[in-house]
Amino acid sequence: MRETQRDFELRTIIRGWRSQGERIVLVPTMGNLHQGHLALVDEAKRRADRVVVSIYVNPLQFDRQDDLANYPRTLDADRRALESRGVHLLFLPNTELLYPFGLEQSTRVEVPELGEMLEGAARPGHFMGVATVVSKLFNLVQPDDAVFGEKDYQQLILIQRLVADLHLPVRIHGVPVVREADGLACSSRNSRLGVAERARAPVLYKVLLKAARLLEETAPPAAVEAAASERLERQGFRVEYVTVRRAADLAAADEQDEDLVILAAAWLGAVRLIDCLRLQRFPKSI
Repeated sequence: MRETQRDFELRTIIRGWRSQGERIVLVPTMGNLHQGHLALVDEAKRRADRVVVSIYVNPLQFDRQDDLANYPRTLDADRRALESRGVHLLFLPNTELLYPFGLEQSTRVEVPELGEMLEGAARPGHFMGVATVVSKLFNLVQPDDAVFGEKDYQQLILIQRLVADLHLPVRIHGVPVVREADGLACSSRNSRLGVAERARAPVLYKVLLKAARLLEETAPPAAVEAAASERLERQGFRVEYVTVRRAADLAAADEQDEDLVILAAAWLGAVRLIDCLRLQRFPKSI
């Protein structure tokens, strides 16, 4: 596996691959890799000749300095995992490269509405940071394809909108949520859960499964949201949102929508967990 921190070296490598007619896929990450990230790498290998993984903890997408400071950094372990998976290039940009005029003076990319709801409302500025850094990574790597996880479902839809709106020649692919054996969605933040919290955390997925069953039985979305929030609160979670949305654009779902996604964010102790569940259902007869 090759590794670079420099933009000119990155572009030289990419040009060499392109001259041989090879297809390139990018997997952007913030490191501290787990099985969810490695599933993205596996999907990338199926889609292209060359796989580039970037690792960069992007300060512009953190709304709290303590969250940025506490984000786990495990570069040596990440290198070993990526090499064992057959990644061709590890790109390790630093802040000076990605934000040459400083964070405050950086050009910024925003996606209206999609970037302001749900996670965007709970974490002001988060999706501006995501859209900005992803745009920069796409410009640097110039991949044919890029792969993102569906656990961060709003992020996936936002990046698809960004690419379409800016006419970027990158195909975006989503990979289903990867879960631990007990159902907890893989996340870098899971390592910060205490023993008792880790034992309780899978309740979040169980509540989403119950919500999906109710929706399949044609329960109204608003009633499902309220019931799921109540169940989580009873189990000691502090709920930020549980919401049923149209999967295609995250618009509020009604009883006739078939392709749905349930999204949830809730605190367990000092750790904020997010999860989602896709489902198809038959609409009520009119």
